[in-house]
Amino acid sequence: MRKLYIGNKNYSSWSMRPWVLMKQAGIPFEEVKVRFDSFAPDSHFKKTMGAINPVAEVPALVDGELVVWDTLAIAEYLAETFPEKQLWPRAAAERARARSICAEMHAGFGKLRSLCPMNIEASLAEVGARLLKDNPALQADLDRIVQMWSGLLDAHGGPLLFGGFSIADSYFAPVGTRIKTYGLPVPPAISAYIERVQALPGVKAWIDDALAEKDFVAFNEPYRTAR
Repeated sequence: MRKLYIGNKNYSSWSMRPWVLMKQAGIPFEEVKVRFDSFAPDSHFKKTMGAINPVAEVPALVDGELVVWDTLAIAEYLAETFPEKQLWPRAAAERARARSICAEMHAGFGKLRSLCPMNIEASLAEVGARLLKDNPALQADLDRIVQMWSGLLDAHGGPLLFGGFSIADSYFAPVGTRIKTYGLPVPPAISAYIERVQALPGVKAWIDDALAEKDFVAFNEPYRTAR
């Protein structure tokens, strides 16, 4: 049985992506959660993950003797291993576009990721309003998300970014949780897309688990001192 190593479900957006992808696509795996205690070299987290992959980070997929780390690499490996799951869009041009937006998420949206870390069980709308007021670059990231999603939903008629579920939806699922946590204003069509994604069984299962964790990790909480 392949194993997927992940961090805390409430906080680990990169772990969420391949977990949701595999769960929603019906790819069997064993979950191995490694709690965020610290990212210091001598922490339990770093020691555990350092024994699994050379960068000592989550997520990591172990499939027999093979270890694949990095979310996008895991997604590509799964798409090649399970072609019948159609994890990327079928048409070549659409696959290229889906890969482009996933790579954009992978490398971009720095202000959204740094200022609004994923925290599924928190409600931080007042923080979100202040952050948008003080950080034009955060508004620019949000505007790009709205532009991207709106264009794809219009082009494909929904319900998801490329019609049916794909790697792209799993890749942006954590963005939807950030938008809700921080009360970031988006058009109704975008809110509706977020709700559709969060209603997917694979996404809902992750969110339910995150809400059940009840694990407060202080260094992942820039805006709260307690739950």
